[in-house]
Amino acid sequence: MRKLFLTLAIFLASFLEAQGQTPSYQGKTVRIIVGYLSGDTHDLWARAYARSMGKHLPGKPDVLVQNMPGAGSMIAANYVYNVAKPDGLTLGSIAPGLYLAQMIGNKEVKFDWAKFTWIGSPEQNGSLLFMRSDAPYKSLEDIRKAAEPPKCSATGVGTSGHLIPTLLEETLGLKFQLVTGYPGGAEQDLALERGEVHCRAITIAAFFARQPFINWHKSGFVRILIQTSRKRNPKIPDVATLFELMEKQKIPDSNRRLANVALGSGGFGAWPIVSTPGLSPEHTKLLREAYAKTLEEPEFREEAKKRGWELKPTRGEELETLAQEVTEQPPEVIARLKKLLGK
Repeated sequence: MRKLFLTLAIFLASFLEAQGQTPSYQGKTVRIIVGYLSGDTHDLWARAYARSMGKHLPGKPDVLVQNMPGAGSMIAANYVYNVAKPDGLTLGSIAPGLYLAQMIGNKEVKFDWAKFTWIGSPEQNGSLLFMRSDAPYKSLEDIRKAAEPPKCSATGVGTSGHLIPTLLEETLGLKFQLVTGYPGGAEQDLALERGEVHCRAITIAAFFARQPFINWHKSGFVRILIQTSRKRNPKIPDVATLFELMEKQKIPDSNRRLANVALGSGGFGAWPIVSTPGLSPEHTKLLREAYAKTLEEPEFREEAKKRGWELKPTRGEELETLAQEVTEQPPEVIARLKKLLGK
């Protein structure tokens, strides 16, 4: 009998220890803070996660989306980093290039990019720059020769809309007039349709993932002038890459290095998912696994296929390493970035 009690005690202790090591989400709600307006591609991905991710967490919690737009998702990033508790109940969908704002000392930045808890990303992709077809800028050479530069829209520093035109100015000698401060993608769509701006840079994945871009492309309302991937994307095989043009024009190595650092955001994909700093290893493991399983679900993959989303997932561990790499740069690179981004 004594042995039986001892065995039961050991079993109970082991059970309680295991329970303590595996956080339960039962009766709780996980929020995905989206740094863009409802209907933006970040928002569409987040809502797709919300429909499936809860079933892959212990206790099967509800998963809700909360939009927190502003400053190119800077507001959302600051919130996740500083306000949300490190309890595994808050995720963030933010711009992949926000680390650039940190590197140049932007005062709006209230986070350390490398200290976010990195959950995962659904894809890795480059960006493109498109122009209204009826604008007088039919090619990059037209932009170079123009007396008045084309107007490109952007939400803020660290977004594709801001980074790509400024990088093209620095590397290829093109000129653009940036119109910033738009709350999100929908406002930029309207600005282009109304003729307030001529152009916009956006990730390739986002361009082929939602309207009105899909119809704009099919109808010829816009034309794509350049892409930033190292290799031509199969969806736009006739569009030259920045790296091809830098090679063709014999651009100095210093400018090529600058492009490599500035375009490092492509490694995070268009829609990286983060959580708060200081998250426990147990919560981190659970969230990363749940996110990965969500991307593998047949229902999720079917929705992705219908929406034209490419799934080439990147694990949170890989993003964590990349976040360290891109933010650890020598002073001369930081100085070039400050010049590039107008600081």
